[in-house]
Amino acid sequence: MPVRPEREMLEREVTRSEYADFVVKVEPRIRHALIGSYGPEIARDATADALVYGWEHWDRLAAMDNPAGYLYRVAQTWARRSSKSIPTFPPVVQEEMPWIEPGLPAALAHLSERQRAAVWTIHGLGWQAREVAELIGISVETVRTHARRGMEKLRRELGGEV
Repeated sequence: MPVRPEREMLEREVTRSEYADFVVKVEPRIRHALIGSYGPEIARDATADALVYGWEHWDRLAAMDNPAGYLYRVAQTWARRSSKSIPTFPPVVQEEMPWIEPGLPAALAHLSERQRAAVWTIHGLGWQAREVAELIGISVETVRTHARRGMEKLRRELGGEV
């Protein structure tokens, strides 16, 4: 029996509403997590492209255990293709942000991609290691290891104690 046009439109509206709610919840998480690895511009574009992909494949994604993690990896793939160099972070203007070490943007660029992501999300955004692990699809202990090693490297580079 064919689906009636009214029913199809109603189903489409429900799907659109579900996806809109999903986007409101996960877009900032995906974008913020990517900023640590790729910088703000690429993170914004990669997140937008991943969310378009998510809309096009929402029927399949909605059935997944972790659709946000899947879209994070889609965005990460796009970001890697777009970014052939180390991310650039905005310079620190001491007069506007005296609490931030001026050498931090350059030091962050010397971390590995996963170390930057772990340090940025845990220490910069205040996320729990569990939240980071869930989003990027690795174990909590691996996230903690990347964060610890990244912080050690930052301390050495910035002249702090290890």
